[in-house]
Formats: sequence, structure tokens, C-alpha cells
Amino acid sequence: MSVEMVEVSVKTPEPVRPTGILQQNRVFLDFFWDLAKPDQEVRLKAVENLIHYLKTNNKADELEYTFKRLVDGLGHTRETARPGFSLALGQVLSAFEDISLQSIFDRIKEKHNLQTVKKKLVRNAMFGNLFGVLALHQSGRLSKEPLVVLRCVQLLQSLSQHRQHLKDLPTKTMMDILNEVTEVFEEVLLGALQTDLASAFRTPEQLHLLLVALQRFPQTLKPKKLKKLVGFSTIINTDTIPKLTEVLKMAARSVKKECVLPAVALDLLKLSLKEDSFQLFWNKAIINGMFKEQPGPTHYLSFRLLGSALPFLSVAQLKEVLSGEVMMHYGEHVISAQKPDRFKLAPEMDVYVSDFLQGCEDSEKQLAVMVGFSSLTNQGYPVVPSVWKVVQHLQPAALQGYMEWLKNMFLQPQLDKLLDFSTRKQKDSHEGREQGENAIFRLRKWIVSRLASIIDNHQVKKQEELIMDVARFVFFHAFFSAKKASADIVETKGKLSVPLDDKTRGVLVNSFFGLLLSMHHLPPNDETGEGAAVNQKRALGLTSDGTMWIYHLVQYAQVLLTQPKSVQSSQPFSPEQRQAWDSMLESVANLKKKAKKGQTAESRAFQQLFLLVGMHLFKAPEELLDVMKDLQNCVDKAQEKKTKKKKKKQGEEPEWVEVMVDILLSLLSQPSRHMRQVCKTVFSSICPHVTAGALTAMLDDDKSDESDDDSDEDEEEEAMEDEEEGEEDEEEEDEEMEDEEMEEEVDQNFRLELMKVLQQQNALATEEDGSSDEDMDDEAMMELDKSLAALFSEQKKKTQAKKDEKTKLKKERALVRDFKIKVLDLIEVFVARQAGSPLVLGLVEPLLNIIDRGMSSGSDQQEQDFLRRTADIFRNQLCRSKVYCRTVGDRQEELHDLLEKLMTKTQKLSDSSVCLYYFSASLYVVKVLRGATPSETKKDQTAENSLRFMGNVDVDRVSSIFREALTSLMSRRKSPLTAQMFIDLFTRFPVLCVSLVDTAVQHIISGVREHQQGQACVLVLRAMQSREVQELLRGPQWTELCVKVTGQLAQLGPTESKVVKEKVVKTLELCQFLVKLVLQQKLSVELEPLQKVLQSLTSIITFKKTGKLEDTYWAVMKHFGVMKPKVEKTKSDKEPEQVPAPKKKKGFLPETKKRKKRNKPILEPAADNSTSTNAPQADKGQAKKKHDKKTKQKRPADGATASQPSPAKKSKTQSESKTSKKKKKKPKQKKVGGGQM
Repeated sequence: MSVEMVEVSVKTPEPVRPTGILQQNRVFLDFFWDLAKPDQEVRLKAVENLIHYLKTNNKADELEYTFKRLVDGLGHTRETARPGFSLALGQVLSAFEDISLQSIFDRIKEKHNLQTVKKKLVRNAMFGNLFGVLALHQSGRLSKEPLVVLRCVQLLQSLSQHRQHLKDLPTKTMMDILNEVTEVFEEVLLGALQTDLASAFRTPEQLHLLLVALQRFPQTLKPKKLKKLVGFSTIINTDTIPKLTEVLKMAARSVKKECVLPAVALDLLKLSLKEDSFQLFWNKAIINGMFKEQPGPTHYLSFRLLGSALPFLSVAQLKEVLSGEVMMHYGEHVISAQKPDRFKLAPEMDVYVSDFLQGCEDSEKQLAVMVGFSSLTNQGYPVVPSVWKVVQHLQPAALQGYMEWLKNMFLQPQLDKLLDFSTRKQKDSHEGREQGENAIFRLRKWIVSRLASIIDNHQVKKQEELIMDVARFVFFHAFFSAKKASADIVETKGKLSVPLDDKTRGVLVNSFFGLLLSMHHLPPNDETGEGAAVNQKRALGLTSDGTMWIYHLVQYAQVLLTQPKSVQSSQPFSPEQRQAWDSMLESVANLKKKAKKGQTAESRAFQQLFLLVGMHLFKAPEELLDVMKDLQNCVDKAQEKKTKKKKKKQGEEPEWVEVMVDILLSLLSQPSRHMRQVCKTVFSSICPHVTAGALTAMLDDDKSDESDDDSDEDEEEEAMEDEEEGEEDEEEEDEEMEDEEMEEEVDQNFRLELMKVLQQQNALATEEDGSSDEDMDDEAMMELDKSLAALFSEQKKKTQAKKDEKTKLKKERALVRDFKIKVLDLIEVFVARQAGSPLVLGLVEPLLNIIDRGMSSGSDQQEQDFLRRTADIFRNQLCRSKVYCRTVGDRQEELHDLLEKLMTKTQKLSDSSVCLYYFSASLYVVKVLRGATPSETKKDQTAENSLRFMGNVDVDRVSSIFREALTSLMSRRKSPLTAQMFIDLFTRFPVLCVSLVDTAVQHIISGVREHQQGQACVLVLRAMQSREVQELLRGPQWTELCVKVTGQLAQLGPTESKVVKEKVVKTLELCQFLVKLVLQQKLSVELEPLQKVLQSLTSIITFKKTGKLEDTYWAVMKHFGVMKPKVEKTKSDKEPEQVPAPKKKKGFLPETKKRKKRNKPILEPAADNSTSTNAPQADKGQAKKKHDKKTKQKRPADGATASQPSPAKKSKTQSESKTSKKKKKKPKQKKVGGGQM
């Protein structure tokens, strides 16, 4: 297809070229190329530029050529090109009104004539005609030439027969023309369209054409005229309903793949409203017509019609439609579509409802739609989700009315007013009263979730009174019930027609605390937030007067508790619990008074905690009673400590912070996200007061469920590393073996029991009597059956009990892990807030132990999340933090011992990833010991003193610790340490690098394997490249280091292997830096031994033509004055000889490729002469292209010497072609050439 298109595009301009103008103007021709490009922006730009060009130049031949090209392009083979040419033709006709549309129409008919065109181009010709009519329509001039309108419509009528290609595009185009042409319809078009209009009830397209004509020309198509055309004065009546139903079914099947609503259906609905026959149309055509079919396209069309009809219906019609059979069928579809791989229309309906609510300003209609969809229930549970987001478009009045309807339906469920349905399975499984009670529970459960989701949706425009009203409603019915109506408590006025059961109260309790969390995150009202500064951080969870939402609810709860005559609690407080509640209110009042003097985050956090624990007293009073008392004591002591700085009495009572941390940890065990966030807020406010004891309590909780296997760590550490790698696998295998043995034991016990039963009933055949079950009578068989049934039932119960126990243990582990993740939140807060505190150092070992255990434990998702969080806190927030403890004080010895312990453990690990965390911890301890550098404290010191500054670090001791680790890396075959760890150490602490570099130099030769020797070279190279190290080792020390390194490098003895070559590369990189440094600084270092060793490498290692090894080697040798041999340069000359053929111009062969000079028998005796003369010519011909590159490599010589490389190259390529499976042509041709020579 693409080849044909290129040929056409090249050949079409040829007849016009003799004019001279077009041949020269390339810019003009490019417009037509751009019109065919797939990018829409390029096409639009081309149309704009073409019109501007034609208007500017105004040349007749160019305009003529433009029309020819545009008409030709209407039937382009490329689909994206046709709209471009059509649009361009329409715009050109619109710009040049002196060109008649009739002439262009004739051109289109002539060029794209369906009768004369070739068979394979018929489809293109159809589209050419269609896009030609579209172009005439887009010109905006059709109404001025009625005859052209008529001919266009006739052409479209003929095209409408070819539905397999054009589908309904011709009919749609006719409708567009009808919408534009108004004056000439009765005069010109009515006669032409009479056939189509008369057969309107045959196809959806013809019916749609009639409906469009009725909308556009009601004066022409009056009832009398309409009766002549179709036989009826109205379209929708009892006689036409069957025909309309069939047409709608055809339309539904035609858009089965597109999943859209056919326009004819919506136009019919609009006409029914206009003709006042909506009731007839909806009941007869839709309910009794479309739904008689099996679920499928006809049902989906009806659902889409329902959604599209919402804006056009009155309130009464909305209520009728939304409580009818169409909605019932829609509900059944939503329930059945919940299965996987089923088509779901609910998302489309959500869009219809959302668009309606967004565009409708009538709150009564909005309320009718919301109530209608919420009333569609499946056994009491509404079909629409409880978090339906369309509610955000409701007007305030509609929202208020909807909330009232929800609350009334909760108090007095009226199932008869709901549009309730049940599936067949549900009808078979439930009957009678149970179904009714269950339906009420399901309805109330949905309503509570619906109320909570409205508050949780920040997009919903709601007033504070509405939010508080919902919160009070849910709280009241969760924990209280009304005795009698009270004027002070609005909730007591609503009476429950069906009492609340425990299940419903449980739902209400959970929803209330979820509602508390939503209110905790509520942004301030827009009215109050507008005046605030843009960059100012807005406080969440506050009302417009700055009070917390939860405080208002606590006050409401106090009102309920003080009116026992009107209100009864579902779980009354004991005297002790009531006292705790009252003291909580008193503590909050005291905190609020002190906060007025100076509002602090700490007092606000304590208020939140008090109020939240107080609200949780209603849910679990016995669990939180002691917590409330401890919390009050802690806050009192904390306030005393601030006002009176008393000395701590040792041994009497724990610090208040420690008690507070214990309280927070106990509250974290509550399954409440709100509680978790408030605990985190409170802990962040008391972080400055946290003591070592409080931190220890947190870490102990984080280690609570770990097994006691840690006691055996010392024994395991002394074992060999090879054994360590296999320990985990062996343990897993042992566990699996134990499980299998247990199963075998259970099976064996069951077999014994089974044998006993069978023996008791004499059901076993023995060798002595040879009896069988055939001799047993019926009674014995019945007894045997009972015994076997009891045995198997007991065995089933045992098996189920074991499964339940495993499930219980699994859940307990998940709860413990979840609690640890919550504790990790507090640790993260402490590390972030108190990174400079000495207490942070106590977190290093516990976090490392968690990481170490986590790497070898289970791989479930929760475990991985816990491990990932721990590793992130340790590495990113602790080790890499810019803020760290800079005042070590008297803990220098302790930190040195910790460093030694960490590095000892590091060398005994088996996992390199865990080792990395231990090594990072060691670097962190060294950083803490060093403290702030003089550059950070801005003290006036020299640069050298600043480099040598190590603070409280015992350099000799620390160096020996790291030297031992470095020796372990270089002397062990399997070490968890890596060279990158020591590179980080060298970079961060140059003083330690100076102490360790000699050890690294020694292992250039003495490393246990070639890999370690190569790593030693890398470490020495990085150390010598460091400017800080060069500064610290200035003078004789630097020269001595260079001598040592040179001496080590001079002892290299490589062998053939991949690992050795990697080592040689690293060695050569070190050599290159060292030789360059010695020569630049003119150090007194003898390099001759190194040079001899390097020169001997060429005989040991086979260098390839390219690669890092060869390049690095010759870069080193260049410093000794040894250049790359010339033999290597001839290898690069093969490339111009192998590649030249594709680069030559088409139609020209090189001399060596011509058959005439190869096959002449006369030249055989003089073959040597011919080759000596022809070869230089070929070489000269090839050398012309790359003369500049080869002048530096080749030296001028006579013809004989220039021709010498040619046979060598040819013979070499001939031998290589056998092994390297290249294309067959080139080796074959070169063989022939070689044979002649």
C-alpha cells in the first residue's frame, strides 16, 4: 500500500510541471504533503498556510492545481489523510466564494465515480464521495446553491446502501445538512427525501432523519403532511409503538460494540415529551417492549436512555420512572454484574447522574434523583455504593433534604416504600421474618456508612451544623437510647419503629470512631479559610471558632449523661468510670486555661489524647479506666515539673515520661487509626523529655514476640561461614519433617481407632474364620455405620481444631507485627525530632538486631513492610542525618567498645546486605566520636589541622579495628565485607585512610584470590586519588607510599583466566595513575622494574583489537614512551575495505566487482602484472573517501608497496568468512579475486 501511495504522490505533479511556476515553488507543494500526515496539528497548520498562500499570491494556475490535488486526496488510501484534504477543500471554498460549488461537485463525481473506478479502489471512491460532500457542507455555502444541496443528498442516499464500509455516516451527514439548510427544505429537499421519510419505521437511520426534520422544520412537517408521509399524524401512538420498538432494538444491536446511546432513542424520548405521550412510550416501548428481550443490548439501551432522560423529566416523572420496572431491572443487572468478566453499566450510570446533578439547579429534582437511586435495594441494601461521589454536586437544600431522608429511614425503615428485589438464589435461601429483620439491618448499615462518607468527602459543600448534626445522630444511637422527648436533645424526638440490635450498634460504634477520624482531618470552612494567608499552614480538625470537633462531641456526651430522665445509656458507667470521666473533663478544662496564656502544641496534644480516651470510655470502659487514671497523674506531674523544678527522688517513682510512654504503647494496641495518630502527635510533643528508661520500654515492646533463640547467637557466630549459609535451609527442612511426622502420627492413631471399631463389630475378615461383611445382619451393619460415623466426625473435629489453632496463631502474629509497626512510628518520630540527643545512640543495636532477624524470618508482606521501614529509619534518618550527637561527654570508652563490637559482628555475618547496615552503623559511631569539625564550628584553624581533626576518636584503636576488618576482607574467600564499604570509609575519614592504606598495599600481592588482589588495587587507587590523603602524606611519606605501591605492582604474575584479566585491568588503572603521578611530581621512584613487568604482559595475555584491558595497557605504556605497534593500525584498515560497497553511489560498481576483468582468459599468463596495476587503482578509489583519516596512518609509497596489503587482507577475510557466518556474497566474491591472483 505504501509503495503505491509513493508512486502516486511522485507521478501526480508531473503533468503540471511544464508551467514552470509549480516546478520552482517547492513550498507550495509541501502543503499537500503535510495534509496527508497523521499528526492533526500538522494538518491544521498546513490548511491555514495553504489558504494564506493562495490569498497572498492569487494565481489562477495554483488555485486550479489546489482543487485538483484536494479532490484527488479525498479518496486517499490513508485514513488520516482524508479528513485533512476534506477540511482543506471546505476552507478553500469558504475563502474563494467565486468558485461555484457545482463545479467542485462535478469534479468529485468525475474523480470518484463508483461506476468507472477499479474494483479494488471502490472503497476509496466511496470515502472520496462522502468526504467531498462533507467538504461542501463545511464550506458554509450549501444553502446558497439549492441544486447542489439536492445532488449532495441524492449522492448520500446512494452511498447509504454501502453500510459495510460507510456504516451510518451518509445518514448522519444528511442530518447535518438538514440542520444547516432551512430555507430550501420544502422546495428542494422534501421531494428527494420523501422516500426516506416515508419509510422512517424501517431503519434507525431513516427514523432519525425524520425526527431531525421534525425538529428543524415543524412548520413544513405539520400533522397533515406527516400523515401523508408515514400514515400517522403523530410519530408515537399505539399503532406505531410496535414498529418503534423494533427500530429501537435494531439501533441497540447496531451500537453493541460502541457501548453508546443511539441518538435516535434520545430524540424519540424528547419527541414523546413534546407530544405528551411519554407515559405511552415508556411503558409500552421500553418496559413492555425492550425488556421482553433477554438481558443484553436492548436492556443497556434502556438503562442509558434512563440516565440521559433525567435532565428532561419533571419531578413527578422522575419519581415515577425511578420507582418503576426499568430501575428494578437495573438493580438486577448491577447485582449480577458483580461477578468477574461481566459487563458493568454502573460506571456509565454514575456519569449520567453526576452530569445531571452538576447541571441541574433545581434542588427538588436533585433530591428526587438521589432518593430514587438510594431506594433501589437488594434485600434492604441499596444498590448504589455508600461512598457514591455524585453527592458532591448537590445544592445545600437538596443535601439537607437527603440527610433528613436518610435519618428518617434509619429511625423508621419503610421497606414498602423502597424498590426492593431479590435474586432467585436469595429467594430460595431466605424466607419470612428472618429476611425482613436482615433487610432492616442491611438498610441501617448502609445508611450509617452513607452518612459517614458524606462527612468524609471534602468535596461536599456542607455547613458545620450539618456535620455536627450527623456526628451527634451517630453517637446518640451508638451508645444511648431515648426514654422520652427532650427539648434540649433533638435526637430524643425521633422514635425507632424497630429497636436497634447489637449488630447495628456495633456498626454504629465503628462508624462513629471512623467519623471522629474524618473530623480530625477536616479542613476549616472555606468562608473562614479565605482570609488566611496563602502560605500559612491550616490547622485541621478545628471548627470556625478554633475549638476541636471532638471537644464539641464530649460536651454533647456530658449533656446526655446529665439527663438520665430523658436518655438511657446502652452501657451505663459505674461510679468509678463516671469519676474518671468527670476528672477527664476537669483536666481538659485546666489545660485549656493554661493554653490561653500561651498556646503550645504539647497542651493541645494532651487535650486531644484526653478527649479521645474519654470517648473510648463509652466503647471499652474497663480497659481504659486505669489508662485514664495514669494519664491524669502523668499530666499533673508534667505540669508540676515545669512550674517547680524539683530534684528527682531516686528509687521512689518512675519518671512521668516513662509512664506516659507506657500509656501510649498500651493505647497503640487499640485497633484505631485515630488513636495511633493522636499517640504519635502526643509523643512528638514530649520527645524532648524522653529518658533512657522510656526509650528502653519502647524497644522492649518492639522485641516482645521474638523467640529465645538469640541466646545461641554466640555459638552460631563461632561456626564456619559455609555452615551458616545452610543453617536456614536445614531449619526449614526440619520443620517440614516435623509437620510430616505429626501428620503420619495422626494418621496412624486414626487407623488404630478405625481397626478397633471394626474389630468390635466383627467386621474384619481374619485368616482363621475367613468371615466377611456379607455374614453381618442389618442391625450389625447399622451399628457399624453409627460407630464409623462417630469416629469420622470426631476425626474431622480434631482436624478442624488444629486448623483453627494455626489460624489463631497466625492472626496473633499479625496483630503483634502490626503493634510493632505502630511502635516503629514512635521511634521514627524520636529519631527525626531528637537526632542530636545522646539517647539516639541506644537505638543503633536494637535496630540492627531487628534488621538482622528480619532478613532471615518469614517473607510475608507485613514482615517485609516492617523490615523495610526499619531499614529506612536506620539508614536514612539515623546514619545519614545531618543532625547527630556532637557532645559525647564521658561515653568515649563506651562508644569505642560499641564500635569494636559492631565490627566484630560485621565480620561474622553471612549476608552482605546485613553487613552493609552494620558497617554504616560503625561509620556513624566514628562520626559521633569525631564530633563537629572545625569547619562546621567556624573556628580559625589551618586546613591541615582541620583535615587531621578527629575529635574524641582514638585513632590507633579505631585504625586497628578497621585494619582487622580489611585484613578479613582480603584473606577470606567468603567475606560479607566489600571494597565499597572501605571506599566510603576512606572518603569520609581521610585520617583513617592514611592508617589503612599500607594494609591495602600489602594485599595487592598477598590477597587470598585474584579478586581480592584486584579490590586491593581499587582501594589503593581511590586512596591515592584523594586530595585529603595527598595533603596528609606530603613529603617523604608520599614518596615512600609510591615506592611501596611500585614494588608491589612489579611482582605481578598473571595467568590466563577471566578473573585474572579483571584484576589486571584494575592493576593497570593503578599503574597508570601511579606512573603519571611520579612523572608529574618528579618523585624519586624507580619505575624500571614496573616497566619490565608491563612489557612482559604482551607475551602472556592475548590482547584483542579493542577493550578496556588493551586501552588501559597502552595508556600506561605511553608514559614510558612505548607507542602502539603499527600492526595494530593495519587491523583497522580492514573496515574501509569491508564496508565500501554500501557507501558507493547506486549504479556504480568498483573495479574488483566487474566480471569482464575477472573472466578474460587472455589475462591468465599476466596475472601478476594485472593485479599489481589494478590493486593500486582500487586502493586509490577507496582512499579518496577517507583521505583525511588515512593520511595520518599511511605513508606514501610506490605502487608495488601500496598493493602489498591487498592480498593479505583478502586471504584473511577469506579464512575468517568460514568461521564467522556472515553474508555469503562478500566472501564468495573475495575468493574469486584471490584465485585470480
